[in-house]
Amino acid sequence: MEKELKTSTGQRVAIGIIAFIMLGSIIASYAAIIVGQNANNSGEAKLSDERMAYYSSKYAEKLSTFKEVSKNDYETFVQYKSEVAAYNETSANESGVQVRDLLAGTGRALEAEDSDYLAYYIGWCADETIFDSSFDSDRSPSAFAKALNVSLGMIEGWYQGMQGLKLGGIREITIPGPLAYGNQTEICGGYNKPLRFIVMAVANEDPLKTAATELDAAYTMLQYAYYGIDYEKEAGANA
Repeated sequence: MEKELKTSTGQRVAIGIIAFIMLGSIIASYAAIIVGQNANNSGEAKLSDERMAYYSSKYAEKLSTFKEVSKNDYETFVQYKSEVAAYNETSANESGVQVRDLLAGTGRALEAEDSDYLAYYIGWCADETIFDSSFDSDRSPSAFAKALNVSLGMIEGWYQGMQGLKLGGIREITIPGPLAYGNQTEICGGYNKPLRFIVMAVANEDPLKTAATELDAAYTMLQYAYYGIDYEKEAGANA
């Protein structure tokens, strides 16, 4: 049976900070989250129902647009979800980066350290636990809810595994722990754990490019709202 990992609060904050890089002012965002989180813990921070509804509606609108734009890609990619299966952790750590092409692409081939593309993905641990994916639900997906902006930076094994894949193609990549998160981040129940991905690389072009960027921005604003921070008002005050 497929398992799911729940993201911790700390990880959600980190994800929010990373996403905010696309909006600029990373130092201000970090400070705002810390202040908002502390206030929220003490019960002081809370947006009005009207503002929460505004940010929720904004996110729902952008999500709907993204789902429509990515619909054809989803129908192609979801067929490969059945490839998610348990694998041998020791072997994966000893074999270096391993790739298996599932669908040949027709676009340009990705070069070393290439970051000019978007990606749909499923990432899972040796025991079949999915730790993240582009799907709206890991168990019963019906659409994509996000795409990966590779320009934000990836683990070394990702770059090695994606090299040579043509845009539009789908590839399975197995990454040993030292080329994943090593000793820096605990994932899959420990450190130096191997990871496996199925990835579909697509061109970073409109209409998907704009839809994905606007969705990420709306998601970040909504996360701020949960911490009691009115993002648009804060941004206006700091402009």
